[in-house]
Amino acid sequence: MAKLFFRYAAMNSGKSTQLLQIANNYESMGKAVLLYTAAIDDRFGVGKITSRLNIQRDALTFDPELDFLQRDYADIACLLLDEAQFLTPDQVCQLHQLAHTRNVPVICFGLRIDFRGHPFPGSAWLLSRAEDVEEIKTICECGKKATMHIRIDADGRRVQDGPQVEIGGETRYRAVCGRCFHVGEPDSPALAAAAGDATLPASAH
Repeated sequence: MAKLFFRYAAMNSGKSTQLLQIANNYESMGKAVLLYTAAIDDRFGVGKITSRLNIQRDALTFDPELDFLQRDYADIACLLLDEAQFLTPDQVCQLHQLAHTRNVPVICFGLRIDFRGHPFPGSAWLLSRAEDVEEIKTICECGKKATMHIRIDADGRRVQDGPQVEIGGETRYRAVCGRCFHVGEPDSPALAAAAGDATLPASAH
């Protein structure tokens, strides 16, 4: 039985690379896949899924008006969706229904939270509806697991305020651990002082 999957991570963690690898695995077995990405994401061109390894594929796009249930998926073995944080709650429900009523696995990749640590509505709904949820792990500059991300300006300084959605890659966002998220940037003197004041148990690293 097909189900809804959600693969989430901080920025720049290789989510698109994993998506493209799954697509390749299906197609190498002669099975058709359908790729979607958010229409708002134009970093590499609209309708492009691009990995950090510079592998790129064309994809269909979704915006808040798209109804995923209006399409025929008769010959599709899997639906793969990038930038899933931009889904609406209704669209998450559509994808959940699609997986269970048409027996098409739906695998979504995206961010869990924004640069302020607030959940994206689409991600919050994916966390509640997906039957299979997995974190794609990456590391902070300090060496700990990155679970958050921060927005930075052109000079590399942290940006604390602004709209939730601002399209950008490594030049605008940095993956950080919880400590670096709260104390400051990974290379800040404040972080170094805080690290010297507390020793975490091995299980916390």
